[in-house]
Amino acid sequence: MKPLFLTLTFILLTACSKNSIKNENCKYLLNIGVNVTINISLPQYSQLQFVSNSVYIANAGNAGIIVTNAGSGYFAWDASDPNHIPSSCHLEISGLEATCGCADGNTYSLVNGQPLGDSSLLCGLKNYRVDVSGTTLFITN
Repeated sequence: MKPLFLTLTFILLTACSKNSIKNENCKYLLNIGVNVTINISLPQYSQLQFVSNSVYIANAGNAGIIVTNAGSGYFAWDASDPNHIPSSCHLEISGLEATCGCADGNTYSLVNGQPLGDSSLLCGLKNYRVDVSGTTLFITN
């Protein structure tokens, strides 16, 4: 019985991957419920009718939400930088990229959510699900 216990303990201790280390570092954003509906035919969202455009939606997620039309579909990302403690600065949109307004200036792809440039950044953007029905986008988590 004791060898079985030791074997199981060994397996559990060594089964951790590098992803678990990465997830420990990606702890700054809260899991806030998101349920946003937008109509891209309205003027404030009409930019989303065209590829490579993004819009910022305030008062949702941790620091707002960025919705992007990447051509292959719509993507929604939390506008808070996942690589540092949330602050008053949020991500600023520039085409298909977003840059943190804080001094660190972290930059992320709005197509896949991954950090650009700085290989030391461990966390990608927090994404949200986007369902499309006609000109309406349903953004949830």
